Amino acid sequence: MLYATQVASDKELQQILTLQQQNLRGTNNKKEETEQGFVTVAHTLGILQQMHCLEPSVIVKDNEMLAGYALVMPGECRNIVPELFSLFEGLDKLRYKNRPLDEYHFYVMGQICVAREYRGKGVFDMLYKKHMEIFQEKYDFVVTQIATRNARSLRAHERVGFKTVKIHTDELDEWAMVVWEWI
Repeated sequence: MLYATQVASDKELQQILTLQQQNLRGTNNKKEETEQGFVTVAHTLGILQQMHCLEPSVIVKDNEMLAGYALVMPGECRNIVPELFSLFEGLDKLRYKNRPLDEYHFYVMGQICVAREYRGKGVFDMLYKKHMEIFQEKYDFVVTQIATRNARSLRAHERVGFKTVKIHTDELDEWAMVVWEWI
């Protein structure tokens, strides 16, 4: 039975790392990445532990098996994951509804991934439903960026309610910066 919860152990963090490695860009063939999506950044256990001390991420489990995860990254994470420095730098310059982003209380969706055998079974929606349930009273919205060539992820985020607010390019890729507003 599938259920959504927050990370509560290093064992679950290890499961996240395993799933992340299986779906890291360049790990699978281009056709599969185009059709199924991919994740861009590889974390370490130490980085995930630091992130989860700030705000535990959301996972979907099937008994003890990890079906998917969605990493929560409050602003304090900007110095924890060097690969995401350009994301946080871009957020510093972003305006939303004619206001600087830093006038809002938000967090970054650090990464979302669903295990192959659970795709198409509602796990993605379960992850974001749990995010809203847990965080909507504390934050105005969640923001993330998605590689524009990751069409499956862009469509899934739009279906949940994310809106593209900016397209930009950095040393890694071209990105759509998207916001899911809760206020």
